Amino acid sequence: MNVSIVTYQTKIQDLLRLFDCILGDELIEKVFIIDNSPTDELKYKIHKLSPKLTYIFGHGNIGYGGAHNIAIRKSLSYGVDYHVVLNPDIYFGKDVLAELKSFMDREGDVGAVMPKIIYPDGEIQFLCKCMPRPLDLFGRRFIKNKNWVEKNNYRYELRKSGYDKLLNVPCLSGCFMFLKVDALKDVGLFDEKIFMYLEDYDLYRRLHQKYKTIYYPFVTVIHEHAKESYKNKKLLKAHIKSSIYYFNKWGWFFDRKRKKFNKIILKEIGYI
Repeated sequence: MNVSIVTYQTKIQDLLRLFDCILGDELIEKVFIIDNSPTDELKYKIHKLSPKLTYIFGHGNIGYGGAHNIAIRKSLSYGVDYHVVLNPDIYFGKDVLAELKSFMDREGDVGAVMPKIIYPDGEIQFLCKCMPRPLDLFGRRFIKNKNWVEKNNYRYELRKSGYDKLLNVPCLSGCFMFLKVDALKDVGLFDEKIFMYLEDYDLYRRLHQKYKTIYYPFVTVIHEHAKESYKNKKLLKAHIKSSIYYFNKWGWFFDRKRKKFNKIILKEIGYI
């Protein structure tokens, strides 16, 4: 398998911590660092760490999905079975990739898998979701009624599941994506018209229409998720722009496939 990590002025401490999790793993052939930063100073901090590392720079800030696509296309040509997309602010134990690979090897109809994701304090991150409706994305940002937001999030984030069982979830997170290369050849890569945010939702949607996209709670990854778009107006604008593009592509209020797949997962966890 190959791994890709997209960086933009990323803290070197975060990368080194992640490297401790992956560079010694014999299952990994290549680790691609695709640097969207304005300078290549990161290159001189990491280039001697491991022969597995390939540093890619000079393409400009082309966004999250577009940068990962550079590495994924290499995986498609190298003939590996799996490609793993990782955020630089995560870390995990040595058994995680091996167990996920074993699961994927056994399950031929799975296109992607995501493990349990937690905060450093052990709290679960609710990253299993229904396919989003406009109300799910815009409502949680702009509706001031906290009771309504919490009630809607309980449904949207599939909290009734308990996050303790294997589930075929239509929408997962891009912070850790264990992807089957043959499935990517089938459905395509990240949509590069999405600069940042919802590129993962878009790819998972295309995968889920043909394959299972599995939440696997039996291994755990720690994610120092900062929700930057809640603090930064520029990132909030990017999030809104991506949301508008996503709904223009898939449908705002009349989306039969969204309705179908959401009904299946909500019924499975006993919400309806």
